[in-house]
Amino acid sequence: MKNGFHSAQFLKTTPQGVPKVKLSSEEFASKLLDRRWALPSPDTKIHQIMLSQARVRDRGGPFGNRSMLNNTQPSFVDDMVSKNDQNPSFYIVRDDLLHPFVNGNKARKLDGLLPIIEDHSVTDVVTCGGCQSAHAAAVAVSCAERGLKSHLLLRGEQPEILTGYNLISTMYGNVTYVPRSLYANREKMLQTHANHLVSSNSGHVAWFNDIFESSFTTQTSSSFVQMDANRSAENSPRKVAILNEGAGDAAALLGVIRLVWYLSQNHLLGKERAMRFVVDAGTGTTAVGLGLGALCFGISFSTMGNKSDTSMFDEPPRIASQNSSLINA
Repeated sequence: MKNGFHSAQFLKTTPQGVPKVKLSSEEFASKLLDRRWALPSPDTKIHQIMLSQARVRDRGGPFGNRSMLNNTQPSFVDDMVSKNDQNPSFYIVRDDLLHPFVNGNKARKLDGLLPIIEDHSVTDVVTCGGCQSAHAAAVAVSCAERGLKSHLLLRGEQPEILTGYNLISTMYGNVTYVPRSLYANREKMLQTHANHLVSSNSGHVAWFNDIFESSFTTQTSSSFVQMDANRSAENSPRKVAILNEGAGDAAALLGVIRLVWYLSQNHLLGKERAMRFVVDAGTGTTAVGLGLGALCFGISFSTMGNKSDTSMFDEPPRIASQNSSLINA
């Protein structure tokens, strides 16, 4: 509401008299999607894993005694879905194929976030994460692709051998290893690094959330002065944006909501077919984005609860089916 979505048509009053946003409004949803995105399209591959009833030699595990078929081009036509219901199956949303180095979960979080950074002529991005942070690696690669400098504060000590996301972060970004005692106060750590080591106290530093809020209005953020000079010009002041760990800022929800819009199209999963979503989520940003997306586009769901970093969104039991879809992060 503070950011401009406060028109009376988006509000309704609760029994307690507190107004709240009507997230199912099509106009509200169109406002969320009417923006520039980092990904050229919201498309993603959807695979169907079919479990055959024919038993095979037990290979161990919950499905060790059943054969599995990976259908890379499933049909979502009603008669085909009914036919497939004869055997248990589930779908996998292959967001891991979006980019060779960027985790699919992180690519969705950065989808709506990166264009805002570019629109505000940011030159440097400061963020943090664990030693093998997929978020830090995604920021490093994405910034490098756009000519931005990334500064990654990684928790703990530098490993003797660089591997995985830690290696990617080092290749594409400026990595600093931070003792756990300092990392415990993330806000102070990020602010100090941005002010003293990146901008050298002569540039402009702002938290991304402040930039995001200012993008909804014509006013310039008081802590982020707009400059006409080209951001790559020599001796020009740096413009530094601080991004929370794991891209946990509100703008990170936009890309996930866009994914829900794509999946809910009639030629794909649609809005009428009962589906159960199993989501691998750490901070919960992806799971929250899926829930908000469902509300925005009028898709009903109920929360089944969390188990070991896994969030499940399920249709009401009365219309539950065997079909499941797993968001591959």
